[in-house]
Amino acid sequence: SASKRLRQSEVRRTHNRSIKRSLSTYIRRVLEAVTAGDVAKSDAAFKFAVKKLDQAASKRVIHANTAARTKSRLSARVKRLKKPAV
Repeated sequence: SASKRLRQSEVRRTHNRSIKRSLSTYIRRVLEAVTAGDVAKSDAAFKFAVKKLDQAASKRVIHANTAARTKSRLSARVKRLKKPAV
């Protein structure tokens, strides 16, 4: 029935929103570590963020291409941090 669908979609919406919100937190942690210039911290945060992005993409909370694009951009930032400026 329509009322059951409404209940289900409300539960899913709140669950998905919490996952998306935590994703942005993990992404922010990577960016903060990169800005601070902390290689070890940014590496650890990046690995954790990638894991969470992949999980969200596999559960279809976010689109797979969105996860791939975000991982690529974060990876580029972390790599730039590791390579000394010439």
